[in-house]
Amino acid sequence: MQRGVTRGRLLAVAAGVVLALVTVGAQAPSPGRLRSELIFPLEHWHNHSSSIVQHPDGHLLVTWFHGSGERTADDVELQFAWQRAGTTTWTAPARLADTPGYPDTNPTLFVDRSEKLWLLWPTILANEWHTALMKVKTATRWPVGKVPAWDSSEVMHLTPGDRFAEVVRRDMDRLAAAMPADQAPPQLRAYVDKIKADAGDKLTRRLGWMTRVHPLQLADGRIIVPLYSDGFDCALMALTDDGGATWKVSDPLVGGANIQPALARRTDGTIVAYMRDNGPPPKRIHVSESRDRGETWSQVRDMDLPNPGTSVDVTVLANGHWVLVYNDLERGRHSLAVSLSTDEGHTWSATRHLERDPNDLPESDRGQYHYPSILQARDGAIHVTYSYFAPKAETRTDDRGRAVRKAIKHAVFDEAWVTAR
Repeated sequence: MQRGVTRGRLLAVAAGVVLALVTVGAQAPSPGRLRSELIFPLEHWHNHSSSIVQHPDGHLLVTWFHGSGERTADDVELQFAWQRAGTTTWTAPARLADTPGYPDTNPTLFVDRSEKLWLLWPTILANEWHTALMKVKTATRWPVGKVPAWDSSEVMHLTPGDRFAEVVRRDMDRLAAAMPADQAPPQLRAYVDKIKADAGDKLTRRLGWMTRVHPLQLADGRIIVPLYSDGFDCALMALTDDGGATWKVSDPLVGGANIQPALARRTDGTIVAYMRDNGPPPKRIHVSESRDRGETWSQVRDMDLPNPGTSVDVTVLANGHWVLVYNDLERGRHSLAVSLSTDEGHTWSATRHLERDPNDLPESDRGQYHYPSILQARDGAIHVTYSYFAPKAETRTDDRGRAVRKAIKHAVFDEAWVTAR
């Protein structure tokens, strides 16, 4: 049996098939209601960083990375599961991609306007995030329930050049100068000097870029792939105007450890990037804007919304409203919020929670609900998948003493659920 496809998973899927016979047409919940389920039962394996898309025929496809750890474990592979249209159950997880002997992480799915499926992800070459190598596969045929029939499988060659080094040096100096000398930690100058030196090294700046959230396709066909680097603590965009045959990069977004950008486009063409805050307090979602199709970006700034140093995602609904999914805390990942904006991200008028553990629950007893991926399906339903690390009350120990607590969860709701009081 393939690693990770356990007997418990198969029994759960078999039971789900029976349930599906009486739930056809129930994929979307009742208006104003939330429905959620685990895609597979809790297990001791590390399951993290999911991405969800919809097939042209209405089915849902989700991928995530799975293994005994993250970058330090060489058995990490990409897995996937399908939910057929009109059902509420998922196929048993199976392997989507694997580089034997290397960790494969942070997969991102994307469906372009020609209905081609893209899979983008980093393979970690030497068990450190800064050694990531970006890869991309595409498929014009991706039948439900099966591994897509990949038409191409390539390395995404990224070549940040002298312009990258110039912007990094400028913005690192600006950040260092903005911190009062009496508040600057002793290691700040050494950190700034290292980042600036690395930006000038051709190999260092070409490695370490990783995906996390969906790409964005513009009306003219340009595809923008949001990327980030834990080595440089910044973000940039990979841009292609020829369907992935060639790539160029935007200016970097440098603003104090802002990573994992999620993109939304306003009606005036402005592209907004919302980013994780890996920097010092106060912890806030970072934001930057581009008015030239993702080529250059405004100075990164803090939003009012908190962020504990974890990924966010955003989508633009068919009616023009925006939905943002994020951990609405400055510390911890035990509260996963959904916020709605009716003015293209200028304000956020309503918030509800997919998960929220009580504040008085000891930290060691809380769960972690993080790394969301969001889409609006063609029927209007909003789907979110996220890493579900169960709270202590739901965790059990297997016969080898391993904590059984990790899975990927799926939630579906509509805008009325977000705005309900």
